[in-house]
Amino acid sequence: MNPTLPETMRAVVLTGTGGLDRLVYRADVPVPVPGPGEVLVRVGACGMNNTDVNTRSGWYAKAVTSGTTQEGAAEGFEDATGESSTWGSSSLSFPHVQGADVAGRIAAVGQGVAEARIGERVLVDPWLRDPDDPEDRNKAGYLGSERWGGFAEYTAVPAVNAFAIESPLSDAELATFPCSSSTAEYMLTRAGLAAGETILITGASGGVGSALVQLAKRRGARVVALAGESKMAALRKLGADHVLHRDFPDLATTLQAALGRGKVDAVADVVGGDRFPELLGCIKRGGRYVTSGAIAGPIVALDLRTLYLEDLTLHGATVMPPGIFQALVGYIECGEIRPVLAKIFPLAELRTAQEEFLEKAHVGNFVVVP
Repeated sequence: MNPTLPETMRAVVLTGTGGLDRLVYRADVPVPVPGPGEVLVRVGACGMNNTDVNTRSGWYAKAVTSGTTQEGAAEGFEDATGESSTWGSSSLSFPHVQGADVAGRIAAVGQGVAEARIGERVLVDPWLRDPDDPEDRNKAGYLGSERWGGFAEYTAVPAVNAFAIESPLSDAELATFPCSSSTAEYMLTRAGLAAGETILITGASGGVGSALVQLAKRRGARVVALAGESKMAALRKLGADHVLHRDFPDLATTLQAALGRGKVDAVADVVGGDRFPELLGCIKRGGRYVTSGAIAGPIVALDLRTLYLEDLTLHGATVMPPGIFQALVGYIECGEIRPVLAKIFPLAELRTAQEEFLEKAHVGNFVVVP
Protein backbone atom coordinates (compact mmCIF):
# COMPACT_ATOMS: atom_id res chain seq x y z
CA MET A 1 0.00 0.00 0.00
CA ASN A 2 1.32 3.43 -0.91
CA PRO A 3 2.14 5.81 1.95
CA THR A 4 0.18 9.01 2.45
CA LEU A 5 1.68 11.80 0.36
CA PRO A 6 1.09 15.54 0.24
CA GLU A 7 -1.38 16.83 -2.34
CA THR A 8 0.82 19.70 -3.49
CA MET A 9 4.52 20.25 -3.96
CA ARG A 10 7.12 22.88 -4.74
CA ALA A 11 8.20 23.09 -8.37
CA VAL A 12 9.59 25.47 -10.95
CA VAL A 13 7.00 25.87 -13.67
CA LEU A 14 7.78 26.94 -17.22
CA THR A 15 5.00 29.32 -18.25
CA GLY A 16 5.95 29.75 -21.91
CA THR A 17 8.78 30.04 -24.42
CA GLY A 18 11.08 32.97 -23.78
CA GLY A 19 13.41 34.42 -21.17
CA LEU A 20 14.34 33.43 -17.65
CA ASP A 21 11.24 35.20 -16.36
CA ARG A 22 9.24 32.29 -17.78
CA LEU A 23 10.54 30.12 -14.92
CA VAL A 24 8.19 30.54 -11.96
CA TYR A 25 8.74 28.94 -8.55
CA ARG A 26 5.48 27.74 -6.98
CA ALA A 27 4.50 25.82 -3.85
CA ASP A 28 1.00 24.78 -4.96
CA VAL A 29 1.69 22.38 -7.84
CA PRO A 30 -0.29 19.11 -7.61
CA VAL A 31 1.81 16.05 -6.78
CA PRO A 32 1.70 13.66 -9.78
CA VAL A 33 -0.16 10.38 -9.36
CA PRO A 34 1.69 7.38 -10.80
CA GLY A 35 -0.34 5.56 -13.43
CA PRO A 36 -0.24 1.85 -14.25
CA GLY A 37 3.35 0.71 -14.67
CA GLU A 38 4.72 3.94 -13.19
CA VAL A 39 6.48 5.02 -10.02
CA LEU A 40 6.48 8.32 -8.17
CA VAL A 41 10.00 9.48 -7.37
CA ARG A 42 10.75 11.84 -4.51
CA VAL A 43 13.40 13.96 -6.18
CA GLY A 44 16.64 14.17 -4.23
CA ALA A 45 18.36 16.23 -6.90
CA CYS A 46 17.91 17.12 -10.56
CA GLY A 47 20.69 18.10 -12.92
CA MET A 48 20.57 20.91 -15.47
CA ASN A 49 21.49 20.58 -19.12
CA ASN A 50 21.33 22.43 -22.43
CA THR A 51 18.00 20.83 -23.33
CA ASP A 52 16.33 22.69 -20.46
CA VAL A 53 17.68 26.03 -21.70
CA ASN A 54 17.10 25.32 -25.39
CA THR A 55 13.47 24.35 -24.85
CA ARG A 56 12.72 27.32 -22.62
CA SER A 57 14.43 29.83 -24.94
CA GLY A 58 12.92 28.43 -28.15
CA TRP A 59 16.26 27.46 -29.70
CA TYR A 60 14.87 24.23 -31.18
CA ALA A 61 12.58 26.21 -33.48
CA LYS A 62 13.79 25.79 -37.06
CA ALA A 63 13.60 29.55 -37.57
CA VAL A 64 16.51 29.98 -35.12
CA THR A 65 19.84 29.62 -36.93
CA SER A 66 22.26 31.11 -34.39
CA GLY A 67 24.15 29.36 -31.64
CA THR A 68 22.95 29.19 -28.07
CA THR A 69 24.28 32.66 -27.31
CA GLN A 70 24.17 33.91 -23.73
CA GLU A 71 21.81 36.76 -24.63
CA GLY A 72 19.44 34.65 -26.72
CA ALA A 73 19.35 31.82 -24.21
CA ALA A 74 18.68 34.22 -21.34
CA GLU A 75 16.05 36.39 -23.02
CA GLY A 76 14.62 33.90 -25.52
CA PHE A 77 15.15 33.84 -29.27
CA GLU A 78 13.04 36.37 -31.17
CA ASP A 79 12.93 34.10 -34.23
CA ALA A 80 11.10 31.51 -32.12
CA THR A 81 8.17 33.82 -31.39
CA GLY A 82 4.95 31.84 -31.56
CA GLU A 83 6.74 28.49 -31.56
CA SER A 84 7.00 26.22 -28.53
CA SER A 85 8.77 23.07 -29.61
CA THR A 86 10.81 20.39 -27.91
CA TRP A 87 13.98 18.69 -29.12
CA GLY A 88 11.81 16.43 -31.30
CA SER A 89 9.75 19.30 -32.77
CA SER A 90 6.64 18.33 -30.85
CA SER A 91 4.54 21.14 -29.41
CA LEU A 92 4.82 22.02 -25.74
CA SER A 93 1.84 22.99 -23.58
CA PHE A 94 2.10 25.26 -20.56
CA PRO A 95 2.45 25.31 -17.63
CA HIS A 96 5.18 22.70 -17.76
CA VAL A 97 7.82 21.27 -15.43
CA GLN A 98 11.23 20.59 -16.97
CA GLY A 99 14.21 18.63 -15.62
CA ALA A 100 15.57 15.37 -17.04
CA ASP A 101 18.36 14.37 -14.66
CA VAL A 102 16.63 12.83 -11.65
CA ALA A 103 18.10 11.00 -8.68
CA GLY A 104 15.98 10.14 -5.66
CA ARG A 105 13.83 7.46 -4.04
CA ILE A 106 10.56 5.81 -5.04
CA ALA A 107 7.77 7.27 -2.90
CA ALA A 108 4.78 5.43 -4.40
CA VAL A 109 3.97 2.94 -7.14
CA GLY A 110 1.23 2.60 -9.71
CA GLN A 111 -0.82 -0.46 -10.57
CA GLY A 112 1.31 -3.41 -11.63
CA VAL A 113 4.49 -2.25 -9.89
CA ALA A 114 5.74 -4.17 -6.85
CA GLU A 115 5.21 -2.29 -3.59
CA ALA A 116 8.61 -3.58 -2.52
CA ARG A 117 10.12 -0.89 -4.72
CA ILE A 118 8.87 1.86 -2.39
CA GLY A 119 11.92 3.39 -0.75
CA GLU A 120 14.29 2.16 -3.45
CA ARG A 121 17.06 4.57 -4.42
CA VAL A 122 16.95 5.20 -8.15
CA LEU A 123 18.58 7.01 -11.03
CA VAL A 124 16.12 7.82 -13.81
CA ASP A 125 16.73 7.16 -17.50
CA PRO A 126 15.26 10.28 -19.13
CA TRP A 127 14.39 8.58 -22.43
CA LEU A 128 10.72 7.59 -22.52
CA ARG A 129 10.06 4.65 -24.82
CA ASP A 130 7.04 2.87 -26.24
CA PRO A 131 6.51 -0.06 -23.82
CA ASP A 132 5.39 -2.28 -26.69
CA ASP A 133 8.33 -1.39 -28.93
CA PRO A 134 11.14 0.25 -26.93
CA GLU A 135 13.56 0.00 -29.85
CA ASP A 136 11.40 2.26 -32.04
CA ARG A 137 13.20 5.58 -31.70
CA ASN A 138 10.46 7.43 -33.60
CA LYS A 139 8.16 6.95 -30.62
CA ALA A 140 10.60 8.22 -28.00
CA GLY A 141 9.98 11.10 -25.63
CA TYR A 142 12.14 12.86 -23.07
CA LEU A 143 11.58 13.53 -19.39
CA GLY A 144 11.01 17.23 -18.86
CA SER A 145 9.94 17.66 -22.48
CA GLU A 146 7.20 15.23 -23.49
CA ARG A 147 6.19 14.78 -19.86
CA TRP A 148 6.77 16.67 -16.63
CA GLY A 149 10.23 16.26 -15.17
CA GLY A 150 12.30 16.71 -12.06
CA PHE A 151 12.45 20.43 -11.26
CA ALA A 152 10.03 19.60 -8.46
CA GLU A 153 9.76 17.63 -5.24
CA TYR A 154 8.15 14.67 -7.04
CA THR A 155 7.99 13.29 -10.55
CA ALA A 156 6.18 10.28 -12.01
CA VAL A 157 8.05 8.08 -14.51
CA PRO A 158 7.66 4.64 -16.07
CA ALA A 159 8.92 2.02 -13.61
CA VAL A 160 11.33 0.66 -16.23
CA ASN A 161 13.04 4.06 -16.33
CA ALA A 162 13.77 4.08 -12.60
CA PHE A 163 17.01 2.11 -12.22
CA ALA A 164 17.90 0.88 -8.75
CA ILE A 165 21.38 2.07 -7.87
CA GLU A 166 23.80 1.31 -5.05
CA SER A 167 26.40 4.02 -4.67
CA PRO A 168 28.12 6.06 -1.95
CA LEU A 169 27.61 9.15 -4.12
CA SER A 170 25.15 11.82 -3.00
CA ASP A 171 21.93 12.45 -4.92
CA ALA A 172 23.45 15.68 -6.25
CA GLU A 173 26.46 13.77 -7.57
CA LEU A 174 24.26 11.09 -9.14
CA ALA A 175 22.13 13.76 -10.82
CA THR A 176 25.14 14.82 -12.91
CA PHE A 177 25.01 11.59 -14.91
CA PRO A 178 21.67 10.88 -16.67
CA CYS A 179 21.69 13.26 -19.63
CA SER A 180 25.35 14.15 -20.03
CA SER A 181 26.91 10.74 -19.50
CA SER A 182 24.31 8.72 -21.41
CA THR A 183 24.61 11.16 -24.32
CA ALA A 184 28.39 10.85 -24.23
CA GLU A 185 28.31 7.06 -24.12
CA TYR A 186 25.87 6.97 -27.03
CA MET A 187 28.07 9.33 -29.04
CA LEU A 188 31.06 7.05 -28.55
CA THR A 189 28.95 4.01 -29.39
CA ARG A 190 27.74 5.64 -32.60
CA ALA A 191 31.31 6.55 -33.50
CA GLY A 192 32.48 3.01 -32.74
CA LEU A 193 35.41 4.29 -30.70
CA ALA A 194 37.86 1.51 -29.89
CA ALA A 195 40.90 1.09 -27.66
CA GLY A 196 44.04 2.63 -29.10
CA GLU A 197 42.20 5.18 -31.24
CA THR A 198 42.53 8.94 -30.88
CA ILE A 199 39.46 11.14 -30.45
CA LEU A 200 39.16 14.92 -30.47
CA ILE A 201 36.49 16.29 -28.11
CA THR A 202 35.12 19.82 -28.44
CA GLY A 203 33.39 21.63 -25.59
CA ALA A 204 35.23 19.28 -23.27
CA SER A 205 34.57 21.27 -20.10
CA GLY A 206 30.77 21.01 -20.31
CA GLY A 207 28.58 18.26 -18.94
CA VAL A 208 28.63 16.09 -22.07
CA GLY A 209 32.22 17.03 -22.91
CA SER A 210 33.63 16.09 -19.51
CA ALA A 211 31.69 12.81 -19.66
CA LEU A 212 33.12 12.15 -23.13
CA VAL A 213 36.63 12.52 -21.73
CA GLN A 214 36.04 9.94 -19.00
CA LEU A 215 34.10 7.48 -21.13
CA ALA A 216 36.58 7.63 -24.01
CA LYS A 217 39.41 6.90 -21.57
CA ARG A 218 37.36 4.03 -20.18
CA ARG A 219 37.39 2.55 -23.69
CA GLY A 220 41.16 2.82 -23.85
CA ALA A 221 41.26 5.68 -26.34
CA ARG A 222 43.68 8.60 -26.48
CA VAL A 223 41.81 11.83 -25.73
CA VAL A 224 42.51 15.26 -27.16
CA ALA A 225 40.27 17.81 -25.42
CA LEU A 226 39.53 21.38 -26.52
CA ALA A 227 38.77 23.92 -23.78
CA GLY A 228 39.44 27.42 -22.52
CA GLU A 229 42.62 28.21 -20.60
CA SER A 230 40.99 28.28 -17.16
CA LYS A 231 39.54 24.79 -17.59
CA MET A 232 42.54 22.89 -18.94
CA ALA A 233 43.86 21.65 -15.59
CA ALA A 234 40.48 20.16 -14.64
CA LEU A 235 40.35 18.19 -17.90
CA ARG A 236 43.82 16.80 -17.37
CA LYS A 237 42.66 15.55 -13.96
CA LEU A 238 39.75 13.81 -15.69
CA GLY A 239 42.23 11.89 -17.81
CA ALA A 240 42.60 13.83 -21.06
CA ASP A 241 45.94 12.98 -22.67
CA HIS A 242 46.22 16.33 -24.43
CA VAL A 243 44.31 19.53 -23.66
CA LEU A 244 44.45 22.19 -26.36
CA HIS A 245 43.10 25.73 -26.35
CA ARG A 246 39.72 25.90 -28.02
CA ASP A 247 40.70 29.05 -29.94
CA PHE A 248 43.33 27.25 -32.01
CA PRO A 249 44.88 29.27 -34.86
CA ASP A 250 45.10 26.22 -37.12
CA LEU A 251 43.84 22.84 -35.97
CA ALA A 252 46.04 20.66 -38.17
CA THR A 253 49.18 22.47 -37.03
CA THR A 254 48.06 22.36 -33.39
CA LEU A 255 47.42 18.61 -33.58
CA GLN A 256 50.72 18.01 -35.36
CA ALA A 257 52.57 19.71 -32.53
CA ALA A 258 50.70 17.77 -29.84
CA LEU A 259 50.42 14.33 -31.44
CA GLY A 260 53.12 14.23 -34.06
CA ARG A 261 50.36 13.99 -36.68
CA GLY A 262 47.56 16.27 -37.78
CA LYS A 263 44.77 13.69 -37.95
CA VAL A 264 42.58 11.82 -35.47
CA ASP A 265 40.38 8.73 -35.77
CA ALA A 266 37.22 10.45 -34.59
CA VAL A 267 35.75 13.78 -33.51
CA ALA A 268 33.03 14.12 -30.86
CA ASP A 269 31.56 17.58 -31.31
CA VAL A 270 28.99 19.48 -29.25
CA VAL A 271 29.98 22.92 -30.55
CA GLY A 272 29.49 23.11 -34.33
CA GLY A 273 29.63 26.64 -35.72
CA ASP A 274 32.14 28.26 -38.05
CA ARG A 275 35.01 25.90 -37.23
CA PHE A 276 33.17 22.78 -38.36
CA PRO A 277 35.21 22.52 -41.62
CA GLU A 278 38.45 22.38 -39.64
CA LEU A 279 37.06 19.66 -37.39
CA LEU A 280 36.07 17.57 -40.38
CA GLY A 281 39.43 18.24 -42.00
CA CYS A 282 41.37 16.80 -39.07
CA ILE A 283 39.76 13.35 -39.34
CA LYS A 284 41.84 10.65 -41.02
CA ARG A 285 40.56 8.80 -44.06
CA GLY A 286 37.74 6.47 -43.06
CA GLY A 287 37.28 8.23 -39.72
CA ARG A 288 34.10 9.28 -37.95
CA TYR A 289 32.45 12.49 -36.79
CA VAL A 290 29.66 12.42 -34.20
CA THR A 291 27.61 15.31 -32.85
CA SER A 292 25.00 15.90 -30.19
CA GLY A 293 25.02 19.67 -29.90
CA ALA A 294 25.67 22.94 -31.69
CA ILE A 295 26.20 25.67 -29.11
CA ALA A 296 28.25 27.76 -31.55
CA GLY A 297 25.63 27.42 -34.28
CA PRO A 298 23.62 24.66 -36.01
CA ILE A 299 24.18 25.84 -39.58
CA VAL A 300 27.64 24.83 -40.81
CA ALA A 301 29.63 24.79 -44.05
CA LEU A 302 30.06 21.24 -45.32
CA ASP A 303 32.37 20.63 -48.26
CA LEU A 304 31.06 17.38 -49.69
CA ARG A 305 34.44 16.74 -51.27
CA THR A 306 35.97 16.39 -47.82
CA LEU A 307 33.22 13.98 -46.87
CA TYR A 308 33.40 11.66 -49.85
CA LEU A 309 37.06 11.93 -50.84
CA GLU A 310 38.15 11.14 -47.27
CA ASP A 311 35.55 8.35 -46.86
CA LEU A 312 34.21 9.95 -43.68
CA THR A 313 31.13 8.91 -41.73
CA LEU A 314 28.94 11.47 -39.96
CA HIS A 315 26.71 10.50 -37.03
CA GLY A 316 24.04 12.28 -35.04
CA ALA A 317 23.39 11.01 -31.52
CA THR A 318 20.20 11.73 -29.62
CA VAL A 319 17.67 8.92 -29.06
CA MET A 320 19.60 6.00 -27.65
CA PRO A 321 18.70 2.32 -27.16
CA PRO A 322 17.77 1.20 -23.62
CA GLY A 323 21.04 -0.65 -23.03
CA ILE A 324 23.09 2.55 -22.91
CA PHE A 325 21.64 3.75 -19.60
CA GLN A 326 21.76 0.31 -18.03
CA ALA A 327 25.47 0.10 -18.85
CA LEU A 328 25.99 3.60 -17.45
CA VAL A 329 24.51 2.60 -14.08
CA GLY A 330 27.02 -0.24 -13.98
CA TYR A 331 29.93 2.11 -14.65
CA ILE A 332 28.77 4.37 -11.81
CA GLU A 333 28.35 1.53 -9.33
CA CYS A 334 31.82 0.19 -10.18
CA GLY A 335 33.40 3.63 -9.86
CA GLU A 336 34.59 3.62 -13.47
CA ILE A 337 33.38 7.18 -14.00
CA ARG A 338 33.04 9.93 -11.45
CA PRO A 339 30.71 12.91 -11.13
CA VAL A 340 31.85 16.34 -12.23
CA LEU A 341 29.66 18.47 -9.98
CA ALA A 342 30.32 22.17 -10.48
CA LYS A 343 27.69 23.67 -8.15
CA ILE A 344 24.47 22.92 -6.25
CA PHE A 345 21.53 25.34 -6.20
CA PRO A 346 18.25 25.27 -4.26
CA LEU A 347 15.31 24.59 -6.56
CA ALA A 348 13.94 28.06 -5.84
CA GLU A 349 17.09 29.53 -7.42
CA LEU A 350 16.75 27.76 -10.78
CA ARG A 351 16.73 31.09 -12.62
CA THR A 352 20.05 32.02 -11.02
CA ALA A 353 21.40 28.57 -11.85
CA GLN A 354 20.54 29.02 -15.52
CA GLU A 355 22.09 32.50 -15.56
CA GLU A 356 25.37 31.10 -14.24
CA PHE A 357 25.09 28.07 -16.53
CA LEU A 358 24.96 30.39 -19.54
CA GLU A 359 28.19 32.12 -18.51
CA LYS A 360 30.03 28.85 -19.31
CA ALA A 361 32.60 29.55 -16.61
CA HIS A 362 32.23 26.15 -14.94
CA VAL A 363 33.47 22.62 -15.58
CA GLY A 364 30.91 19.81 -15.49
CA ASN A 365 27.33 19.99 -14.27
CA PHE A 366 24.98 22.19 -12.25
CA VAL A 367 22.39 20.50 -10.03
CA VAL A 368 19.30 21.78 -8.19
CA VAL A 369 17.85 20.27 -5.02
CA PRO A 370 14.23 20.69 -3.81
